[in-house]
Amino acid sequence: MLIVFNPTAGGRRRRRLAQALGVLRAKGVAAELAETERPGHATTLAREAAGRGCPLVVAAGGDGTIAEVAAGLAGSAAGLGILPLGTANVLAWELGVPLAPEAAAAVVAEGAPRWLRPGVARFGDGSQRLFVQMLGAGFDAAVVHHLDLRWKRALGRFAYVLQGARELGRYPFPRFTVTLDGGAAEEVASVIVTKGRLYAGRHLLAPAARPGEPGFQVALFPRGGALAAALYGAALPLGLLPRLPGVVLKPARRVVLRGEGVPVQADGDAAGMLPVEVEEAAAPIPVVLPR
Repeated sequence: MLIVFNPTAGGRRRRRLAQALGVLRAKGVAAELAETERPGHATTLAREAAGRGCPLVVAAGGDGTIAEVAAGLAGSAAGLGILPLGTANVLAWELGVPLAPEAAAAVVAEGAPRWLRPGVARFGDGSQRLFVQMLGAGFDAAVVHHLDLRWKRALGRFAYVLQGARELGRYPFPRFTVTLDGGAAEEVASVIVTKGRLYAGRHLLAPAARPGEPGFQVALFPRGGALAAALYGAALPLGLLPRLPGVVLKPARRVVLRGEGVPVQADGDAAGMLPVEVEEAAAPIPVVLPR
């Protein structure tokens, strides 16, 4: 087993990692630890481990770290384990992985594999990015793009709230088009393409989404502007966002987003600008979950 950990995450996360490692040792699990040195390094480490026959690579971090590890495992026989040490830990909430490091380590040691079906985003510049939970374009991506990582380390999820308030006064809400499964283009102000039900932690966004099944749920936000964005933000923690008038949820297998000056985020990390095409990854990835 290889555990991939980002050492820039801070002392608290390192202490939580130590707690998880203690449980694995107590259970007789041999685990090698590899620390990342730069963005994308987790993908390289996971790909190398899978290539030499490592049966399980564990992502110790947030949703971005999990997505990088999953990208390295794509197309291999290696499984994915999760030690949720991030800020929002959306995928852990989605899949039922406990947030306590000792309990999460017990799942890594004793859990059962289930299928996870990631998405792949292909950008206009030829780059591509795998995501495990969701991809957003518009206002939420602008918040992620401009978030000060020092705020994130110090304030956790509250940093996103503060940055969202800042963006309300300066984001221009450019409109762009969405095409689902080759249908007619629709004009919107924001979009979230999601594999799971949850967003920004354990807040409900797409009740019909299932991460182990093919396809996406696509949340369309036709209304732009600061007032609409503030309303969406207030409705999210109350579980009301999917039911708000004007919020449209549609299933799709292929999503094309086209526009100018529109930022994109994937699994809570900045991921470039439109245009982008989103499809299923070529193959599912086995992920170790509670029995």
